[in-house]
Amino acid sequence: MRGGMPYELMIGRRYLRSTGNRFLSFISLISMLGVAIGVAVLIVVLSVMNGFERELRSRILSVTSHATVSAFGAGLADWPAARQLALANPAVRGAAPFVEGEALLIGDETGAGSAAASVRGVLPELEAQVSAVGERLSSGAMSALRPGSYRIILGAELARELEVERGDAVVLAIAHGTVTPAGVVPRLRRFEVEGVFASGMYEIDRTLALVHLQDAARLFRLGERVTGLRLEMHDPWRAPMVARDVARALGDGPYVDDWTNRHANFFRSIELTKRMMFFILLLVVAVAAFNIVSTLVMAVKDKRPDIAILRTVGAAPLSVLAVFATQGTVIGLLGTLGGVLLGILLAVNLETLVHGLERLLDTRFMDASVYFMSDLPAHVEARDLAMIGATAFALCCLSTIYPAWRAARTDPARALRHD
Repeated sequence: MRGGMPYELMIGRRYLRSTGNRFLSFISLISMLGVAIGVAVLIVVLSVMNGFERELRSRILSVTSHATVSAFGAGLADWPAARQLALANPAVRGAAPFVEGEALLIGDETGAGSAAASVRGVLPELEAQVSAVGERLSSGAMSALRPGSYRIILGAELARELEVERGDAVVLAIAHGTVTPAGVVPRLRRFEVEGVFASGMYEIDRTLALVHLQDAARLFRLGERVTGLRLEMHDPWRAPMVARDVARALGDGPYVDDWTNRHANFFRSIELTKRMMFFILLLVVAVAAFNIVSTLVMAVKDKRPDIAILRTVGAAPLSVLAVFATQGTVIGLLGTLGGVLLGILLAVNLETLVHGLERLLDTRFMDASVYFMSDLPAHVEARDLAMIGATAFALCCLSTIYPAWRAARTDPARALRHD
């Protein structure tokens, strides 16, 4: 022991820094870089998946409620009383009535487009309690939706499909038609486009249109009834349980839905993809880690005379094993730490790098109609860093066992006779 350091560790470090065999040093560097690149790629990919999930959840909850309580049949009567019952639950932050139905929107200009849409009737003064769609308006104002005004706010992609903008008119047609001697005539109503919102979610921007609650109730012939209540929770993750509590308080068996159920396929697919990508990319780290095996095997062969001398002066087989285990462990540790730092650096600056590459190649990697968003967000989680770092380092340590064991079993007499 020298200066408090075991001699096995000292010799292992000296072998690692040795420049006597440049090829062996080069192979050690390649092994270290392989581990670092594998770890960095794994961190970047999982960070992108985390960022995608986080951004998707944020955008969904910005324009949709945490939960809805809907009445079957003719709708929910006396919604003010029902709203007060919902707000009596301490877990509910806000509640707002809504009327919702499917319709066909047609541009009121010659040659304009048409598109199916979900028409939602809202009360502008209460809508802010359950969604942030008013903050996403690129033109117009929610307060302009007044009873009898027959004004409509469209999603950005829907407005583009209809080829309309603020001040234009659209014709809204619904399937609840009027029976005439000539057959069933769809119910039509002309609306003025008051504004356009952009949530950043293609599916929502392409299908959602907002009108005043009373205009929607008149159009769908609900009278004073509404489709149901939209709820905002203090904790979105408790939405399923809280919504059921509110439904029981209202009675009459209303239908309950929440954001985790409506968009379950999105989040399940993201979670499944994360797990698959982790195990697939872990193979890259494993291949890089097992390169340490070949590195140490060559190191053992190169250092056979040194091993023999150590054994003849009294070094135990476990001490020889520790020498080469130290060498492989240091390679794995430096590679893992370098990969973690590189992965964090790339993940934090990923959007800037991607935008620069898009400008350089004059292309766009993220199609909003396919990926639901046009940016590539990344969010680094400490749990992922710890899991990736620990797994990579463990693989590197496992890779040192066989070469170090071979070194410990070296026969000193045979090694000196052949060298």
